[in-house]
Amino acid sequence: MNKPQVQENSCKTCGYCVHFCPKKVMKFSDTRNKKGHFYPVVDLENCIGCGTCALVCPEAAIYLVKEG
Repeated sequence: MNKPQVQENSCKTCGYCVHFCPKKVMKFSDTRNKKGHFYPVVDLENCIGCGTCALVCPEAAIYLVKEG
């Protein structure tokens, strides 16, 4: 199963990952990264590993890691 990993300091809070996630398991953190942007966090327990978040991220701040 693939799981998304977020490079917190690369995120610019565009919201594409949160908006386009088919399972709605992404939300923005309550804390800011070094650039002052809120970054996404993933509910990995309910994530299906589809990779949509990584595909739509214009900053390439999300990538998939194969688990298992």
